[in-house]
Amino acid sequence: MTPGPFVPPTRFAVPGRISVSNRAAAVWQTATLTGIRRETPHAATFRFAVPGWAGHLPGQHLMLRLTAQDGYVAQRHYSIASAPDDSGHIELTLDHVEGGEVSGWFHTVARPGDEVEVRGPLSGFFAWPGDRPALLIGAGSGVVPLMSMVRHHRTRRLDVPLRLLVSARGPRELIYADEYGAETTPVFTRTAPEGVPVGRMSAAHVAPLLAGAPPGGWEAYVCGSNGFAEHASRLLVQAGQPVDRIRIERFG
Repeated sequence: MTPGPFVPPTRFAVPGRISVSNRAAAVWQTATLTGIRRETPHAATFRFAVPGWAGHLPGQHLMLRLTAQDGYVAQRHYSIASAPDDSGHIELTLDHVEGGEVSGWFHTVARPGDEVEVRGPLSGFFAWPGDRPALLIGAGSGVVPLMSMVRHHRTRRLDVPLRLLVSARGPRELIYADEYGAETTPVFTRTAPEGVPVGRMSAAHVAPLLAGAPPGGWEAYVCGSNGFAEHASRLLVQAGQPVDRIRIERFG
């Protein structure tokens, strides 16, 4: 199916560093929407069949292109949520951004069977191949590329240490809430279950992970809004994380 008309443009996650790893990443491919899974009241996961997909590393993203019936084209960068072993398929988790032309189409118009174009995977800077201990810190939809890493860790049953700190306004806004295990610590900034403290991510969350770092230390991955990325990075540095071992992906 061909996407319908769009509403005014939006802003979404635009990585600071983009690199094409191989020729396949430069080719537009048809992706067919096969399923939609609700994650939170404002976020959903969209599953696509992409038979020619060359695979990706956890943390990489792609370029998505929509073409309207009148020829208007919209392109956005989106992090890949699925693990690399999900052959022939990829998943994207999108917030419904107010006034967002692409996210708005996905959340209000898109149905299984619709086709879009994708190109990737892109960027090796934020990728985690699973070869070193990883400390993941994300907020809101910034958890999307980090979940690809968590899923990869589980699917491959990797022994390398991995920890995830994820911040959300409350339990209802926590994307992938049903998937988290012992590797994950949620931080709630506005509402929380009874007995769970409410507040911004702090040194009390980060410092113990640095103090108990595995041999060789962590490779830290931070993803979220500009403000959150700066805040989380500052906490890491204050706790002793080397600056050159902090990888950041930010949006907004």
